[in-house]
Amino acid sequence: MLRLTAQETARAVGGRLIAGEEGRLLTHISLDSRTMKGNDLFVPVIGERVDAHDFICQALENGASAVFTSRHRTREDVERAVAEQTERKAAQGESAPAGDANAAAFETGQAFSEPASQRCLSAAWIAVDDTRRALQALGSYLRDQISTPLVGVTGSVGKTTTREMAAAALSAGFRVYKTPGNSNSQVGVPITLAEIPEDARMGVIELGMSEPGEMTRIARVARVDCAIITNIGVAHIEQLGSQENILHEKLCIQDGMPEDGVLFLNGDDPLLAAVKIPGRRIVRYGMGDTCDYRCEDLRLEDGYPVFTAVCAGRRVPVRLRVMGSHMVSNALASLAVADHFGVDLEAAARRLGEFAGYKGRQQIVHAGGLTIIDDSYNASPASMKAGIEVLCSLPDCGRRIAVLADMRELGDEAAKFHREVGAFAAAHPVDCLVLFGELAKEIGAGAAAAIPCVQYCGTLDAVNAWLDAGLRAGDGVLFKGSNSMGLSGAVKHLLERLEKQRPAGEIGRK
Repeated sequence: MLRLTAQETARAVGGRLIAGEEGRLLTHISLDSRTMKGNDLFVPVIGERVDAHDFICQALENGASAVFTSRHRTREDVERAVAEQTERKAAQGESAPAGDANAAAFETGQAFSEPASQRCLSAAWIAVDDTRRALQALGSYLRDQISTPLVGVTGSVGKTTTREMAAAALSAGFRVYKTPGNSNSQVGVPITLAEIPEDARMGVIELGMSEPGEMTRIARVARVDCAIITNIGVAHIEQLGSQENILHEKLCIQDGMPEDGVLFLNGDDPLLAAVKIPGRRIVRYGMGDTCDYRCEDLRLEDGYPVFTAVCAGRRVPVRLRVMGSHMVSNALASLAVADHFGVDLEAAARRLGEFAGYKGRQQIVHAGGLTIIDDSYNASPASMKAGIEVLCSLPDCGRRIAVLADMRELGDEAAKFHREVGAFAAAHPVDCLVLFGELAKEIGAGAAAAIPCVQYCGTLDAVNAWLDAGLRAGDGVLFKGSNSMGLSGAVKHLLERLEKQRPAGEIGRK
C-alpha cells in the first residue's frame, strides 16, 4: 500500500521536488482530476488528444496533495502554470474535448479562488522525465515492499471473469485483494499495487495489453508469483499481426516471475496446449483428458453449468451461478490456482458457486417479463459466440434476440470474423439480430437468410427505438459489442424504461 512522503516518492522514481511541501503524505494515486480519495498523487498522462497536465490545478483543487509533471522544471514554471490554468478556467465558453475524463474541469467557468490557488502552489510538484514511466517506476518500487503472493491473469478473452473467479476461490483460504475495475494497463497496474492493503494475504492482478512490448512493461512492474493465461484469440490482432504474436506477448507475463512460478494454461486452446518452456512448471486446465484439472459430467441446469472437477485425481462437485459452458474453464483455472496455494478444494468450489458475474459481463437481469443478458462491456469473436450460446440456453424463453455491435481491433480480417459470428448465430435458435455499426452489417451477411428478423441500426438512438417498439414479454435479449460502441447505454436505456413501468420490487439481477 502506498504510504510515502512527497520527497520519498520523488526519490523512488528518480524525480525532483520543485515546489511544495516535501513531507506531504501520499496514500493514493489518481489519473482523473475529478476523483480523489484523499492524500492523492495526481499523475497527468499525456494521451493522443489530451495532455492531462492541463488539469493539474483542477486535481489539486479537488484534493490531490502532489503531482507528477514532465512539463514543468522549476518553481517559476509552477507559478506560471497555476496562473495560466486559473485564467483559462475563468474564460467563459471554453470547454474540454468531448469524451475526455477531465471535461468537468471547465464546467463551472469560474476562476480558482485565492485559497485554491494557494493550495496549488503549496502542493508537492515532482518533476519527472515521463509521467507514465514515473508511475511505473513507483509501482515497481511499491512491488518491492509487497510480500503478498500475486496471481497474474491475462488472455484474449475472459480475463476479468477469471480474475473474479480466482479471487472467489482463493477467498476460501485467504483475505484477497483483486484488481479493481479494469485497471489492467501500464498505468492501471501500478495503481492496483498501490492499493493492496497491508492485511491482504493474496492478490489477483489482471494484466492486459494491446500493443507489442506492453506486457513486458506491465509484468516487470507486477512481478507476479504465478499466472493464468485464459486463451489466445484475435483481440488486438490489428496491432499485433497474428495469433502467434499474441501468444508471444501473453507469455511475457513471465517477465519478473520467479523461477519456481507456475503457469496455468488453458489446455483446450491449441496454441497454449503446445507451449513448452524449459525450466517452467506448467499446469493445464480444461475439458481434455490430458489436462491436470479437468471437467467431467458437465450439464446445464437452466443454463448454469453443473459438473465434477477432477483436480489431480480428486473429484469435487461444482455448481456455478454464471451461465454458459465456457465458464467451466474459468472455474477450473481458479480451482487449480486455489489448490496450488493450499486452499481446500471443496471450500473453493463453494465460493465459486457464490460468484454471480461482473458488471457488463453476462449479467442476467429479469425485468418487465424480459430476460436481459448484459454482456456489453467488450467483445471478440469467441466471446460473442459464447454470448449467443448463453442466449440460446435460456430456459422458458420466447424469442431470442441478439443486439450485436462492432468488434474492434480485429485488423484486415475484421469483416470475415463478423461474418463468422453471423454464421454461428444462424446455426443456433436466434430469432432476431439487431445490428449496430458498419462492421456489424457483416454479421447479418454471415447469417444470410437463416434468421427471420435482421434489423440494422445506424445509431444508438435507433437501437433504443427498436428496443422500445420491438420487444415483448417473454423475450430473451443479449447485448454484446466492443466497449467503444456504447451498447451499455442501450442496456441502461432499456432498464430505465422498464424501471418506470414496473411494479415495486420486480427488477433484479442474477
